Amino acid sequence: MGEKFTEWKDFEKELNITPEQEMEIRLEMDIIKATIEARRRSNLTQRDLSKKTGITQSVIARIEKCVNSPQTNTLIKLLYPMGYTLKVVPLDEMK
Repeated sequence: MGEKFTEWKDFEKELNITPEQEMEIRLEMDIIKATIEARRRSNLTQRDLSKKTGITQSVIARIEKCVNSPQTNTLIKLLYPMGYTLKVVPLDEMK
């Protein structure tokens, strides 16, 4: 993977990820985006959320920048004080 790519599709081919892996990546991104939106709707900074949850601001920042993949218990700790939780829903309800 030393060459530079000008098109995403070329880079994507080089990654050689399965459709299942791609779906997992998209789901994680959607969850992170929803968590950021919940924080913003709650008018909280990362520092405010850190104080409410005990999760350091730097960990919250790394999650929001997609540097770290959050564990389920971390997501729940972040969401609960803002009045949110995780829920499993059928895929056809997400359309």
